[in-house]
Amino acid sequence: MSKAAPSRPRGDKRKRTFCIVASRFNAQYVDGLVDHATEELRALAPDAAISLHRVPGSFEIPVIVRELAAQDKADAVIACGVILQGETNHAQNLSRSVTEALQRIAVEHGVPVINVVLSFDNEDQARERCLGKKINRGTEAARTAVEIANVLADLRGG
Repeated sequence: MSKAAPSRPRGDKRKRTFCIVASRFNAQYVDGLVDHATEELRALAPDAAISLHRVPGSFEIPVIVRELAAQDKADAVIACGVILQGETNHAQNLSRSVTEALQRIAVEHGVPVINVVLSFDNEDQARERCLGKKINRGTEAARTAVEIANVLADLRGG
């Protein structure tokens, strides 16, 4: 994983709607992602509507993201989850499955889905990227969501 965070995109005065779908599993780390994403969204798009939808675990995230995308009300959806590697390959299978589902939903529905369902080898990596300020993937996700919403709005003439 890169340690360089993307720069802050330009702000935008257009009314935006962002949805966050977050797992309850590994709550400490997921809550860090959600908090940082929400804080950055509020800084970049102060008039945006932001909704949070909780699901039990990372595997359940795509079904809610799909429902939100099908409703066509969100400018972008941020999917937040944390998968910690255990002794089996279950974490790898889960991560791959969720990633593929989220990408398919984004392409099929034309709604940006920012994938912050993260896999880590250990809790130190999770702590650094979910709770820290230097490399916070929640902050990066919010920046990506705002930037892609701006690009799509420009392309769609809105």
